[in-house]
Amino acid sequence: DVATPPGVKRHDDPRAAVAGADLVLGITTAADAATALTQALDAIPGGAVYADQATASAGLQRRLAAIAADAGLGFTDVALMSPVPGTGLRTPALASGPSARAFVATMAPLGMPVEHAGDESGMAATRKLLRSVVMKGLAAVVIESMLAAEAAGLTDETWDNIVGQLSEADDALIRRLVTGTGDHAARRLHEMEATAELLTDLGVEPTMTRATVAQLQHVAADPSALPGLPD
Repeated sequence: DVATPPGVKRHDDPRAAVAGADLVLGITTAADAATALTQALDAIPGGAVYADQATASAGLQRRLAAIAADAGLGFTDVALMSPVPGTGLRTPALASGPSARAFVATMAPLGMPVEHAGDESGMAATRKLLRSVVMKGLAAVVIESMLAAEAAGLTDETWDNIVGQLSEADDALIRRLVTGTGDHAARRLHEMEATAELLTDLGVEPTMTRATVAQLQHVAADPSALPGLPD
């Protein structure tokens, strides 16, 4: 129950909302993306572009693209690359799919900083989700560390240490984290097993720490499992 923004017309029926549109934006969660597209599919004018902005897998975006194509519609998946609140239309975005260029041509003049990410559906989603592995995983690691620090009575010290390490991160440090894992996997494995034991003793579920243990076990058994890095 929110106020209707100026210039926006509300419709209770999605078919009425898409009538006569050249571009339809689907702004939902991934779980609702297919419903958003199909609920008024036959009412969207032929040749219009359907732009899905759900944070969904590349596979789902390709399935949506196929549904749109069968209905005679253009399709693009749009990945929003930073938080929307406070930014709105000016949120940086990537667009991919057969109608990505048309989406860019329509939205860029309106103030949306959108980059063409390829003509294959799902490429924008892939680029966003690869970043999410790091950003969402980093958040989970920091949360786990701070919960343990709180339980140990070391909140301020641990926070300052985390902020210091992240503030000093550069290409050399990140590269060393990856390459050094192969050289020191066994030692790091023992260290993280001890860390998991510590968190358990502190009453903190070591979810991310156990994931690190599993990764180090994999690398210790097969050092070639590490990724290649760009020069």
